[in-house]
Amino acid sequence: MQTLAHFADGGLGPWILLFPLIWAAVVVGGITLLRRTVWRGRRGPWRSAPDEKSPITVLGHRFASGEIDEDEYWRRLSVLDEQFGRTGKGGAA
Repeated sequence: MQTLAHFADGGLGPWILLFPLIWAAVVVGGITLLRRTVWRGRRGPWRSAPDEKSPITVLGHRFASGEIDEDEYWRRLSVLDEQFGRTGKGGAA
């Protein structure tokens, strides 16, 4: 009976390279799956805590507490987005 261990001339031939590639694909796929699902949204030690004194955070707290209404919130947020560049829209003209 000829098995993979006894390939043609008694060696494994090029098939020996297939097994590490399969294991590498399994590991990379597992890490990718974890990063996209379980680890998303969790802060790791490399991420700093959000700044509680940033203008956008203060605006969010004021909206949540009812100090300002939704229209005022969106108007002020658009101004802050332009000033601080949170939306990532390119620079000014």
